[in-house]
Amino acid sequence: MITSNDHSAPRTQAAHAGLPPRAGLGLKTGHFQQVLGARPDIGFFEVHAENYMVDGGPFHHFLSLIRQQYPLSLHGVGLSIGAEGPLDAQHLKRLAALIERYQPHSFSEHLAWSTHGPVFLNDLLPLAYDAPTLNRVCEHIDQVQNRLRRPMLLENPATYLAFQRSTLDEPEFIAEVIRRSGCGLLLDINNVYVSCINHQRDPLAYLDSLPLHAVGEIHLAGFAEDSDSLGDRLLIDDHGAPIDQAVWALYQKVLEYIGPMATLIERDNNVPAFNVLLAEARQADVLLRRAGGRS
Repeated sequence: MITSNDHSAPRTQAAHAGLPPRAGLGLKTGHFQQVLGARPDIGFFEVHAENYMVDGGPFHHFLSLIRQQYPLSLHGVGLSIGAEGPLDAQHLKRLAALIERYQPHSFSEHLAWSTHGPVFLNDLLPLAYDAPTLNRVCEHIDQVQNRLRRPMLLENPATYLAFQRSTLDEPEFIAEVIRRSGCGLLLDINNVYVSCINHQRDPLAYLDSLPLHAVGEIHLAGFAEDSDSLGDRLLIDDHGAPIDQAVWALYQKVLEYIGPMATLIERDNNVPAFNVLLAEARQADVLLRRAGGRS
């Protein structure tokens, strides 16, 4: 059972970002016409901010039309919050312009890094959880929130290795970042499960150590499975499969504690027909309604 490490803590401002407590979908370009034609009953849509950091073009045309009908969440994948160097000022400027243009209900980014000097690495790489990293991450989040003039949500990572120099465990680190910066938590439950299996950790104990009062959005996704050099399970956060039953079970546990919360169904690889994604969203909506009834 999840009990949370802080029953008395109030929800952060970021946790009340305005997304409805329903299931949403990642908006894919191949689904633009279907969404506009059928206007499906979806709680919200989410897009990757970096795909829209241009002045015009068809992406903006369709997103503007869909934004008129649905709440919108912007999810960043390129700010490199955990990088040792400074944040990219031009990237942050483009992000601020995008947020001004669409007025999304929520903005989120990853606890990860993807830049080294002028080099951009197309991946979300893990951090060492120690005091220098903590200070740097908090400074970067402060810079982002001040520039955007709104709180952001920070997503817990999927990881495949741990650093010997770490002095905090991951939930401790995340909790301290949220306490210092005032940001909220984007709780990716698939990432929790992937990381815990890879590091032979109990997913429920991990969740119990997180500041669940700060959750402003939940992500659900599928994973790929392999084995490491010792023959142990190795899960890969590839967003290319249906949501696993173990992840659905963890999701139900979280909802029992925090109640209904905006929940994104993520699918970025092997993207199926829109109706397949819609069915997963409806499965999440059933669980959200049950959680609402209990609360």
